[in-house]
Amino acid sequence: MDFNVKRLAADAGTFLSRAVQFTEEKLGQAEKTELDAHLEKLLIRAESTKQWTEKIMKQTEVLLQPNPNVRLEEFVYEKLEKKVPTRMNNHELLGQSMIESGNEFGPGTAYGNALIKCGETEKQIGGAEREFIQSAAINFLTPFRNFLEGDFKTILKERKLLQVKRLDLDAAKTRLKKARMADARAAVRTHTHTLIEQLSEFFSFLHSQAEQELKMTQSEFDRQAEITRLLLEGVSSTHAHHLRCLNDFVEAETTYYAQCYHYMVDLQKQLGSFPTSFSNNNQSSVSGGASISVPTIPMSASLPSVSAGRSSSSASVGFSELRSSNGSRKARVLYDYDAGNSSELSLLADEVIVVSSVPGMDSDWLMGERGSQKGKVPITYLELLN
Repeated sequence: MDFNVKRLAADAGTFLSRAVQFTEEKLGQAEKTELDAHLEKLLIRAESTKQWTEKIMKQTEVLLQPNPNVRLEEFVYEKLEKKVPTRMNNHELLGQSMIESGNEFGPGTAYGNALIKCGETEKQIGGAEREFIQSAAINFLTPFRNFLEGDFKTILKERKLLQVKRLDLDAAKTRLKKARMADARAAVRTHTHTLIEQLSEFFSFLHSQAEQELKMTQSEFDRQAEITRLLLEGVSSTHAHHLRCLNDFVEAETTYYAQCYHYMVDLQKQLGSFPTSFSNNNQSSVSGGASISVPTIPMSASLPSVSAGRSSSSASVGFSELRSSNGSRKARVLYDYDAGNSSELSLLADEVIVVSSVPGMDSDWLMGERGSQKGKVPITYLELLN
């Protein structure tokens, strides 16, 4: 018990000494030992690394999960060490809605079939996004978080200990300075009084003790400065490791966008066989016969689009020959078509009808015959048969 009281008193004295030294430094009443320039630069770089790592992590998390409520929920599950419940992402939700609506409208209709194809592609993109998020979390966010929660916390701990050792060193310097001044004053008065001689011996003892204490605190400070320096120099290795993580992140993002582009190009090819323009069903009531065009994604020359171009070109040639010959040919219906008025003929997908060209008819239309039924049909819904 006696030992604990003494230890407590000694710790309280040390704490008080540090507090006094810190206060006097802030008031400009005490000298402060400055760290060497190299160590100061290392401290600045470590602090900068910490700040930018936090910012990059935050923005990456926003990129991977834009919904702040979901991010908060995932954070809570992570702290509770529980598995985050699986949920559909936005692409998958959109894909599901498209597929359900396509089934509602009918897979046999052009619009319903297109909705289903788009929905399936959106689900594929959703799956690719899920893989990208998982890869980025493991190979990019986790190493950054490990640095902040591991290495940098160790640096903070040792830097704080270095600050404490510096305060002890400066306090020892102050005590030595005061002991020297008292010893010098006592030495001047030794010939005047016996009591002064005794005080001189006492001040000499304090002087010697202060010098020993200064050597000890200087040694502890130098040792702690070296430990802190070694840890701070390790930030260079952290930068190299984060560079590898950044390469992994870029590779994962490149793969993700390449998959998305591939899926969308495939979807564009599938939709390429669908009608790309629809003539106004009631041309007599609306002047100009406005049409709606479906935009297409520009594709590079390296993509295999030659066969599609040949197919479209051969179909155009076939319709041109039919118009010039004024004859008739059989054609297969590609999609269901509901007649807009009595002059048109309703069509069912995969049925075969006879088509012919009528002089003066719009180039987007032909005359179709099914038994005794006859009416105009759009050429974009037809495939000429040999």
